[in-house]
Amino acid sequence: MLRGVFALLALAVVCQAADPTPIVIWHGMGDSCCNPLSMGSIMRMIKRQLPNVYIHSLEIGNGIMSDTLNGFFMPIASQIIMACDKIKADPKLANGFNAMGFSQGGQFLRAVVQQCEGVQMKKLITFGGQHQGVFGFPNCPASVTFCDSLRDILNRAAYNPTVQGRLVQAEYWHDAIDEAAYKSKNIFLPDINNEITINQDYKDRLNTLEKFVMVRFNNDTMVVPVGSEWFGFYAKGQDEIELPLEQTELYTQDRLGLKEMNENGKLEFLETDGEHLQFSEEWFNENILHFLQ
Repeated sequence: MLRGVFALLALAVVCQAADPTPIVIWHGMGDSCCNPLSMGSIMRMIKRQLPNVYIHSLEIGNGIMSDTLNGFFMPIASQIIMACDKIKADPKLANGFNAMGFSQGGQFLRAVVQQCEGVQMKKLITFGGQHQGVFGFPNCPASVTFCDSLRDILNRAAYNPTVQGRLVQAEYWHDAIDEAAYKSKNIFLPDINNEITINQDYKDRLNTLEKFVMVRFNNDTMVVPVGSEWFGFYAKGQDEIELPLEQTELYTQDRLGLKEMNENGKLEFLETDGEHLQFSEEWFNENILHFLQ
């Protein structure tokens, strides 16, 4: 009898060990957790290679419409708290998980690592994330009927307190010309990037990642500058010359710990010659899948 019990326990341990690390994904602007053509397609693609993997697609709200609208109008801080609570409430994520963020979902998942105490994110992969923000809004999903109005508001009034509190994209609007206004009036990005004061918890928690993978889309017309997808940005006071991460103060002063992470082999910079979030299943399997196994 005992021999049979031990055999069952041994089998359970083997099966548990064989299960892939769970995955958390966070969609981008104008999308939702459960759109069968976007996040649903991503999940099906992963499961073709990792059929037993558990995937939690974060829903910020209740239902597809709420989730989509919250990507435009719910303050980022509230979204991070909601995501943190959902991750902590999921017992399948308690022993660690990998994370994939798409577009703005990339910097939001990074905020989860830095601000959500106790989560055990192992690897973070961001696809077209705006880690240094954007200074320009030339394109947005065709399904978003108010795109032109959104662009106009950001160009004219991104740092207006009302806009900051009610329009998500204003919270990662990075004015390259007026750096002082950006640092004093933007309520999200300067904080999460440790540009005003250095929050040691942010550095320590980000450094717990085994890998931080950033995917850049070289033909991206949505993210300006595209170098933001690799933590690059414009040199101060102008919007023509882009600096790579290694030449920014964020890196040279190691304000966020990225220099240390890079020196320890934790940063991975990948690129593809596609438009925003456009990649093939073949490219994904060749370049991303091994980080999830």
